[in-house]
Amino acid sequence: MQFIETRGNDGQKPLSVPFSEAILSPSASFGGLYVPKSLPTLDASFLEGHLGSHYKTLALDFLLNFGIDIETEVLQEALKRYDTFDDPANPVPLSQIEEDCFVSELYHGPTRAFKDMALQPFGYVLSKLAQKRGEHYLIMAATSGDTGPATLETFRNQANVQVACLYPDGGTSDVQRLQMVTEDAPNLKVIGVKGNFDDTQNTLKDLLASEDFKEELAQRNIKLSAANSVNFGRIIFQIIYHIHSYLELVRKEHITMGEKIYLVVPSGNFGNALGAYYAKKAGLPIEKILISSNVNNILTDWICKGAYDLTSRELIQTESPAMDILKSSNVERIMFDKFGAARTKELMEALANDGKYQLSGVELASLREDFDASFSDDAECEAVVGSYAKKGYMMDTHTATCMKAYETLREKKCMAVVYSTAEWTKFSPAVSRALGHEVKDDVEALKWVSAHANVSVPPMIHALFTKPVMHTVVVSKESIKEEMLHFLV
Repeated sequence: MQFIETRGNDGQKPLSVPFSEAILSPSASFGGLYVPKSLPTLDASFLEGHLGSHYKTLALDFLLNFGIDIETEVLQEALKRYDTFDDPANPVPLSQIEEDCFVSELYHGPTRAFKDMALQPFGYVLSKLAQKRGEHYLIMAATSGDTGPATLETFRNQANVQVACLYPDGGTSDVQRLQMVTEDAPNLKVIGVKGNFDDTQNTLKDLLASEDFKEELAQRNIKLSAANSVNFGRIIFQIIYHIHSYLELVRKEHITMGEKIYLVVPSGNFGNALGAYYAKKAGLPIEKILISSNVNNILTDWICKGAYDLTSRELIQTESPAMDILKSSNVERIMFDKFGAARTKELMEALANDGKYQLSGVELASLREDFDASFSDDAECEAVVGSYAKKGYMMDTHTATCMKAYETLREKKCMAVVYSTAEWTKFSPAVSRALGHEVKDDVEALKWVSAHANVSVPPMIHALFTKPVMHTVVVSKESIKEEMLHFLV
């Protein structure tokens, strides 16, 4: 399988690259991204063949069908990372919360968020590639709260890899911040940034495309890569759990093979949604992908109106901070697939130069064939969390945004799968407030919710509050590059 570029080729880079090259050097021509030239086929025979499969078996077969240039033994070892999840036999449980609504719980890994599903195997693969080539890499990660902990966890003490993780100071939950700043492996560096997630992600993208920065790294015999979903190594693992959700519904006889379903995806950087789109395009029977946002609902405007306008918006901090994003990287991959490289380049340049772009009527209609969208504010999310807690199901504030989309956007009476991207423990003060108890301290909130809702707090969350803080640096976005280079000395 070869990978091509979303904004076309600049004449300097190869016209196409294998998977290994796309994940080791994820910056494509003109600041674009890499995408697969084609997708495996998820036909009835593939799906029927995996009705009895373990998640790892399904994942391995999908990856082999993708034709990526990674040895089978490496993929098998990478997928063993799922054995550390709560239930190795079922790392992604599906819970029924309504007669026609199920929750795919993606948070049962070591950092209690869905990013573990992709980053646990991805980190192993990338490190093995670096070792095989005898190369050393700086892996950059910008996080709105979940990518950072998952990246640090997967790369901790991995050979031939150093990680610099950027997070917006004050823009994550306390648990998310502690998961990062208490990491003590010598190959990890955590940097707080005075600004928001878009500031950190913009810096990451600029550095990925900077020849000067790459030259400075080359003088240290270091190459540059990234762990954000600009890297397709993340996306390829995010396609698989959508297939698994569908098969689970068939296995439990809630649908018959071939019956279409809705997927409801809370989205910030659009990687999870992109995985769903690729699954749909490959043949998974999906009626439509319903996107949910918080009040930073630029994706709602894009999907419903075709407008992507940063000029009239400022980022708002919410109780669902992992979705506090205005520049969603993976929107570009959707536009490439639908409109081609030349139009994608034109639109992305308009966003960079003018802060906005507008899709044509025909383009918007094409987008809406696969997507619809809604958003919820904090009060609506708290009401949803409280309502389901009374029914005996605990969800976090990101998952809660999905329920309006589930209730209002389905045009057909199809089953729906809602994707739960984080455990409630990462946002316990908001959950506590939703249950009627106002508290700002995470320790107290965790104890109160656990006792009053009869839900447990996993040991890795408990342990955060007694671990020493190892990373205290907070810098302006202009000082990020210097801080990274200082770490690499």
